[in-house]
Amino acid sequence: MTQVHRPRPERADSPELAAFRELKAGQPELAGAVDMQVELFVMQRRVQARLSTPWLEFDAVWLARQLTEGRPILRFEEIPFEWGEFRTLFRQVSEVLRRYDLLEKTDQDAIQLLIRAGRPTRDDVARWYEESASRRTGAPAADERHAEAVGQVLALSARPFLARTVETLHQRVDLAHWTRSYCPFCGGEPELALLLRPGETRLACSRCTAVWPFAEHVCPHCDTRLPRAQTSYVSRDGRYRLIGCDACRRYIKAYDARQADRPFMLDVDMIATLPLDAAAQQRGYLA
Repeated sequence: MTQVHRPRPERADSPELAAFRELKAGQPELAGAVDMQVELFVMQRRVQARLSTPWLEFDAVWLARQLTEGRPILRFEEIPFEWGEFRTLFRQVSEVLRRYDLLEKTDQDAIQLLIRAGRPTRDDVARWYEESASRRTGAPAADERHAEAVGQVLALSARPFLARTVETLHQRVDLAHWTRSYCPFCGGEPELALLLRPGETRLACSRCTAVWPFAEHVCPHCDTRLPRAQTSYVSRDGRYRLIGCDACRRYIKAYDARQADRPFMLDVDMIATLPLDAAAQQRGYLA
């Protein structure tokens, strides 16, 4: 495996930041969530801009076997982690979540103990990464489980490193035969669906931000394919949909690019769809 170093300059502004401002002005009830997400977004993008872009070469036979067997293709040792950067970002992310009251006191204390001990280490992150992927593919995970709050901070801190890696893979890996609801690159769960045109749906990864094709009218939670098994609700602006599965009573939120006036932006759209979570719960669906 060879590495091509292509550092990218930071931008003072971006389409995402402009979209965040528009969202905050249009939905002031989301102001706190927008402010928090902007802080996270800026920190993550600054780290991502300083990373080199790895150029990964895969054996064609190995790659085909991984995809056929439903195994994510991105191995931990291929992710360009800079451990000093990672631990700094881990500390900053935990502080942001604390200030916005998204961490319980016991979780804050546990995270502070990790930080004071010079953690998370490479082994900590490797274990979290592999356990997350193994849960998606059905393989047994290790007995030691990371607490949910620590896992959340790890995921937010790892995102720029994972996203930098999958950038070069999107155009080079044929995902036509990937039918799973979890990410073909890192094994992460879908955060949102993306409706492009009739018959063409994609899922967006919550962990590495990759997108991949997924069958239309199929539940990403239980794989139900029965006719009329899904119920869809449209947001007031027509940009988003809440898609509930009447078989398993779970749901996924979707960005409807057919009705949109801008491109899909995962970081923005996951905040803009927060009201749909409340609507889903009112209708008896679970995330």
